[in-house]
Amino acid sequence: MQRVVILGNSGSGKSTLAREIGHRLSLPVVHLDTLFWEPGWIEPDNEIFRERVRQSVAGDAWVCEGNYSRRTFDLRLPRADLVVWLDTPRVVCIKRVILRSALNKPRADLPAGCTERLDKAFLGFLKFVWNYDWVNRPSIEANRLAIAPQVPVVRLCGARQISRFLDGLGG
Repeated sequence: MQRVVILGNSGSGKSTLAREIGHRLSLPVVHLDTLFWEPGWIEPDNEIFRERVRQSVAGDAWVCEGNYSRRTFDLRLPRADLVVWLDTPRVVCIKRVILRSALNKPRADLPAGCTERLDKAFLGFLKFVWNYDWVNRPSIEANRLAIAPQVPVVRLCGARQISRFLDGLGG
């Protein structure tokens, strides 16, 4: 396993799992949010973002976390050895998102100049997280199946399953 794509809701643990897989397998980790967002939460031109992703997954080995399915699946999935779907309950995702936003600590999976705030936009983000499984996940899964149905998928729900998966990697 040399090229892993991790998918899931915000707060599901994608970044944490990516870092742990990267550490255990000595693979570079690609956080799509750091490639996407400009300082102040400004969206880049789509082609600029795609070029950043293209360069980041050009190597023979990587762990890439983040969804951005319509924008990047064609660049990432055909090269992937494995897709990991994190099936974290939405209550857990909401709790994690609120906690990390309230603490507002620097995060390796966010670019410089993008700090999390408890503001009006944050309430919209919480709605996104709460509705993810019904609104976003079906289209992400449909895109995955349309672009790379041959890539094996592992679905992980909860700390015990994640721990067993990681233990199976060694390291």
